[in-house]
Amino acid sequence: MDELIPLSAVILSLAIPIVAIICAVIGYIRKKENDTTLRRLLIENHTDLETAKAIMAEQEKKPNKYHSLRSACILIGIGFGALADYLLNVEGIYFWLVIAFGVGIGLLASFITELKLQHQETQQE
Repeated sequence: MDELIPLSAVILSLAIPIVAIICAVIGYIRKKENDTTLRRLLIENHTDLETAKAIMAEQEKKPNKYHSLRSACILIGIGFGALADYLLNVEGIYFWLVIAFGVGIGLLASFITELKLQHQETQQE
């Protein structure tokens, strides 16, 4: 039974990147299929060029200007989680729970800050 723990750790550590790559490829394929379907529908419906350009422009992703804020809040949350772990002197799985709690707090802070900034931007327009 003691041999199963390291073996399962190795298998899971190899499975996570493989699953992530498969999900990324599936997402890329679905995006291309959706773009192709949209273009086909535009051609079949004899949409004029200006309307087609406007529809395709709406499909483009807007850059996320809050990415740095989100990353910073996550890192600050990890730091607070590590500090709490150091102060509480926890061991084992509780270390990861404290770190995960810190990341959750960081994401929550990022979400609230993004909402406030977006609200301010809409009021300025």
